[in-house]
Amino acid sequence: MAKQLRAGLVGLGMMGRHHGRVLGSLDGVELVGVCDPMGDPHGVAGSRPLVKSVEELIALGIDYAMVAAPTAFHEELALALAAAGVHALIEKPLAVDTPAAIRITDAFATKGLVGAVGHIERYNPALQQLRKKLDAGELGNVYQIATRRQGPFPARIADVGVIKDLATHDIDLTAWIARSSFISVSAKTALKSGRPHEDMVAAVGELENGIITNHLVNWLTPFKERLTIVTGERGTLVADTLTADLTFYANASIDTEWDAVASFRGVSEGDVIRYAFAKPEPLKVEHEAFRDAVLGVAGAQERIVTMEQGLATVRVASAMIESAKTGSEIKIAKGR
Repeated sequence: MAKQLRAGLVGLGMMGRHHGRVLGSLDGVELVGVCDPMGDPHGVAGSRPLVKSVEELIALGIDYAMVAAPTAFHEELALALAAAGVHALIEKPLAVDTPAAIRITDAFATKGLVGAVGHIERYNPALQQLRKKLDAGELGNVYQIATRRQGPFPARIADVGVIKDLATHDIDLTAWIARSSFISVSAKTALKSGRPHEDMVAAVGELENGIITNHLVNWLTPFKERLTIVTGERGTLVADTLTADLTFYANASIDTEWDAVASFRGVSEGDVIRYAFAKPEPLKVEHEAFRDAVLGVAGAQERIVTMEQGLATVRVASAMIESAKTGSEIKIAKGR
């Protein structure tokens, strides 16, 4: 790397620990300090300065910051970084609501800074491969994208519900792999764990290109499931982002003549292929993309999740919450 970037980390919780690990070993980057008013429970700082405020972190002379603080603090931290001329990668979701996401996005755009959002699922190798296959037309016309993101309750999350915390992954990755924006959503939610926020959502949506989407997300399942299922005219691609596996189920082309089997499997069946490909760590790939964007490397801007895209995701998530409250389909407005 031609230049050694000076990076800072804000937030030293569960995610901050992993961001610190990657930043501490990232080529072309020096992690010069970390920040958390609650201290450093996981020992992320090591020999680096541990400060209590973002202003103290900025004073260390950083080029960019990774913000892994709770969502409720994103706006305050992001605006302080933008005012100081510091590039920032902010954990998803970008902000607690659409107005806050707009203010953050505008602040970075006004200063000409690189701003990105940590929607890490985009960097999962299974989804990277799935998108390439869709771009190559291997499914033909795509009809539906369905996601299932289920698992046990995470005690670390207290300030948002399952829509802002988990469903934002699915909103972002769906629009990204389809290369199309949401135009409407309809959702039902449930509150089963005694918390003030929803812990279950079932949502349907429509993208601008006509693809129908379906999303089942909860914190109530005793096992983890992370599936993205894309169905098109030539078959179905299933990405499991827990294992980073991608499987293709081809539409049937060979008749099943054995009646007893046909009654269970349908009248015919096609090939099933599980693809082999390299599986780098998504978090490292995310940080490499942001580093390159800050350095102005050609093509790097297309590899990050921009704040405009993060804003669009917050807007759709907010529409899901509104739909659940009103019992109606919500149209997604364009622009600001």
